[in-house]
Formats: sequence, structure tokens, C-alpha cells
Amino acid sequence: MAAFLLWFLLLIICWPLALLALLLYPLIWVLLLPFRILGFAVEGAFGLVRGLFLLPARILGGRS
Repeated sequence: MAAFLLWFLLLIICWPLALLALLLYPLIWVLLLPFRILGFAVEGAFGLVRGLFLLPARILGGRS
């Protein structure tokens, strides 16, 4: 909702810039999608390494 209100304020102040932002938003979203997927992959890899390091403590009875 805040993003819409900010865009509406931009529309009132400078409508050509607001329309340009509205048209470029899907393109920027598609361009940033690979970085978002890479972030999920790196987060999963770190989770796997964390799980491997904490496995001995979980086996010995350390509940967290």
C-alpha cells in the first residue's frame, strides 16, 4: 500500500516520470529475477552447511 501511495504522489508531482516508472517496473523485475534465484540457492547452501555442522550437537541431545 505504501508503494502505491508513493507512486500516486509521484504521479501528482511529475506524471511523466511516474508513467515511466510504471512501464519500466516489469522490465526491472525480470532483470533482477536471476539474482533473487541465486539468493535462494546461496541461502539453501548455507542452511545445508549449518545443518551439517550442527548435526553432532543435535545427535548428542542439544535441543534448540
